[in-house]
Amino acid sequence: MDFRLPEELEMLRRQVRRFVDEDMIPVERETCEGEELKPEWRSRFEARAKDLGIWLMDVPEAYGGVGMGLMASVVVWEEFARTIALPARGAGITGPHVRAILYELDDEMKQRYLFPVLRGEKKACFAQTEPDAGSDPGSMRTTAVRDGDHYVVNGVKRFITGAGKADFMQLMAATDRAKGSSGGISCFIVDMDTPGVRLGAQYQTMMGDRPWEIIFENVRVPVRHRVGAEGDGFKFAQKWLGVGRVNHGARALGVAQRCLELATSYARQRVTFGKPLADRQAIQFMLADIHINLEAARLLVYKAATLIEAGEDARVEAFTCKYFADEMAFKAADACMQIHGGIGLTTDLPIEKMWRQQRSYRITEGASEVMKMVIARHVLRTV
Repeated sequence: MDFRLPEELEMLRRQVRRFVDEDMIPVERETCEGEELKPEWRSRFEARAKDLGIWLMDVPEAYGGVGMGLMASVVVWEEFARTIALPARGAGITGPHVRAILYELDDEMKQRYLFPVLRGEKKACFAQTEPDAGSDPGSMRTTAVRDGDHYVVNGVKRFITGAGKADFMQLMAATDRAKGSSGGISCFIVDMDTPGVRLGAQYQTMMGDRPWEIIFENVRVPVRHRVGAEGDGFKFAQKWLGVGRVNHGARALGVAQRCLELATSYARQRVTFGKPLADRQAIQFMLADIHINLEAARLLVYKAATLIEAGEDARVEAFTCKYFADEMAFKAADACMQIHGGIGLTTDLPIEKMWRQQRSYRITEGASEVMKMVIARHVLRTV
């Protein structure tokens, strides 16, 4: 058992860290408007990503990408998360975001949807969450009822990132509500300009992003726009949900690492009552806790990524790393803010933004309580 990364991944880490430290952190308060990367910074950062060989890093080579393994992607995600120069959600700087669902399309549908996304000609959003079905997708109320060679879709989706700029959506809808997530949910490709599709409310979140509500009123979707067999939607989702949870974990590592760096540096500099904060046991213990939990989280994230990359069933490991790392990074950001005192509450430092983002990740894409519920089921079944 070797806990060290291979040399090529360590080299990748050093290159990306240099990019973050030299090109991003010095300007991190200037690059975004809300949660949108300003065009001039996007073009600059994307050019640098291409120079580093991480453009289309997680796109298979068969589709023109680099085809990086998951562990290599984890290294990049972790380092990027050390800065707030990049949006925490939405489009990154390594190319268009392509969900694995699009690779499941037939050749004709790939020509209409996958390849235009890869070329940057079209944008997609993913529509699953609903007002009454967030962490429990099996209870979704948006239905797709078969009517000849079409499905008729009715319902409401909420908190859909990027819906306002999307050309099409990857829609999860119930084709058999009685079956729920066990064969009752199907996936569809739906153009945003399809009659009956309209944008509803847009929500301003504390994180800075503005997700949308999408309303479906008797929307007719061709059967050939269904991805896979009827009822296979959740099965497809499971293929990328594990990767998404590892992404959460990797991002949390970067946030905690930056918070540890900031807190340690400030503790050495700040003098109170004649002594640096670093000399006070209360502060030392806070720094020690961040370090210990960061080291533990890194092992969990790397383990999950390694298993998924090897093709093994790592659902429990993915749940575990998402839960532990997201909770750990929020505590790290909170402790970092506490150590900084009043200055930590200002927007002069990145701490408050990291704190807000990490607080949200304990809810989004699988609340911590749901993660623990699934882990508990595994324990009760296997131990």
